[in-house]
Amino acid sequence: MINKVEIANTNTSKLKVLTNKENKELFLRLKNGDLTAREELIKGNLRLVLSIIQRFGGRGENADDLFQIGCIGLIKAIDNFDVSLDIQLSTYGVPMIIGEIRRYLRDNNMVRVSRSIRDLAYKVLQTKERLMKENGKEPSVEEIAKILEVDREDIVMSLDAIQDPISLQEPVYNDGGDSVFILDQVKDKKNSDEMWADNLSLSEAMKKLTDKEKMIIDKRFFAGRTQMEVASEIGISQAQVSRIEKGALEHIKRLYK
Repeated sequence: MINKVEIANTNTSKLKVLTNKENKELFLRLKNGDLTAREELIKGNLRLVLSIIQRFGGRGENADDLFQIGCIGLIKAIDNFDVSLDIQLSTYGVPMIIGEIRRYLRDNNMVRVSRSIRDLAYKVLQTKERLMKENGKEPSVEEIAKILEVDREDIVMSLDAIQDPISLQEPVYNDGGDSVFILDQVKDKKNSDEMWADNLSLSEAMKKLTDKEKMIIDKRFFAGRTQMEVASEIGISQAQVSRIEKGALEHIKRLYK
């Protein structure tokens, strides 16, 4: 069959897509005890899972595994969805599905932090603690970098490397009913669930850049420097800054798709 794609023994070309109205009607049936409505909700929103796992392509992961993990996230979203809120299931479900997939990828990641980076992180923490005792205040990254004679970026990278990653879907409170997740504590009216997910994807793409590319992108788009200012600060020509910036942006675009 043309355009037929099977994932986890599911013919994706025949997946049903529910409208928002149909989702609401099924949630009402589910609330009234109709358990068949739950199965219909799951089957009718599998395309949402399919669209999300495409973001994780190119990592060498098995599509069947990602699809099934994404389905777990969808089921959690359906089981915890509050019908009284004026939001669509997809708005609530997207970060839940992404969180489940990211947790799976994190738990199955064979990459380990190198010994040198870990040792530097411990030296940073020891120096920070000593300076706080001596001066009665928290030292800046620049102060620690000067004492240890390392670059500021190396300190930030080492501290990030030893942090235990958590999902935005990690529950932080539960009173026996609905759980409150980390995402609920950090979102606001200007940042939708989808925007948080996009920001996470952008952050992952930034990690793939070289140190010089990261530095130039940071100065240009986060610190608001001009290309001429950046060139003067790091000691290269404006033409070189422009070339590196262009290459970095193209790299981000490819990874971000």
